[in-house]
Amino acid sequence: MKEVISIVKDEEGNEQALFICPGCGGGHAPYIKGTGVPVWGFNNDLVKPTFTPSILVKGHLGEVKGIDKYGICHSFVTDGKIKFLTDCTHELAGKTVDIKPI
Repeated sequence: MKEVISIVKDEEGNEQALFICPGCGGGHAPYIKGTGVPVWGFNNDLVKPTFTPSILVKGHLGEVKGIDKYGICHSFVTDGKIKFLTDCTHELAGKTVDIKPI
């Protein structure tokens, strides 16, 4: 199976787990190691990741076909699936989908 997570470091050396959100069309990257930043629990599985607690992104959600998207993306990521909560402002609100390979 292909990896759906890419581990990246910010300029301070904190680690983030980057994945592409099919609801927003952009990347979400919760911190998984670091100091001075909120850190999510992560099962260290790059193929079937789980993060705790939920991931909430408000504001700029990314760019799709050259157009900036704004709104709310709120989800649980469990065993490589994204369960979008009903407060999402995109078309996948209330649905569960697989994370696609990065």
